[in-house]
Amino acid sequence: MVPREPFVLDVRRLGRRAGTMTEVHRTLVSPERLGVEMVGIPAGSDVDLDLRLESVSEGVLVTGTVSGETAGQCSRCLDPVDGTVTVFLTELFAYPDSATEQTTDSDEVHRIVDEKLDLEQSIIDAVSLELPMSPLCTTDCPGLCQVCGVRLAAAEPGHGHDIIDPRWAGLADKFATLDETPPADGPDGREPA
Repeated sequence: MVPREPFVLDVRRLGRRAGTMTEVHRTLVSPERLGVEMVGIPAGSDVDLDLRLESVSEGVLVTGTVSGETAGQCSRCLDPVDGTVTVFLTELFAYPDSATEQTTDSDEVHRIVDEKLDLEQSIIDAVSLELPMSPLCTTDCPGLCQVCGVRLAAAEPGHGHDIIDPRWAGLADKFATLDETPPADGPDGREPA
């Protein structure tokens, strides 16, 4: 994966002496949407980093918070939903040729490449885990009418539809024709004498 500049941090000035630390306070612009299907941090939005980079014996330990404004839609009524997401990162980026780098599979630990670490995947993972898979505009959102699609929160009280089960539709048609047929009886509804 080619690192994206906004998420790449240069750690040359940090050095490799264990205990050396630096703080990073930066606002980045997200090059693409970060999140889950229904809600996320939109592309072109600000992402705030408040991180501490600490040199440890096996690499650089990154801890801190990442936050941004979210936008999406309610999973029940499809109305717009916005908010803020704040995630906490704790990630170890292994030095090249360290014991951690040599003994750990490539997908189990992040690595420092050319004295730079790429936070992109860590941020994507953390934001995706923090956001709800089914966001709601309100906790009691009633959703949409299954028949006509109107938002039930905005519909008149008692909104509903008389729906006849298709298996009984033929019988309903028979009753409708009986109601339309004039009675063969006399004017008072009794048989003529």
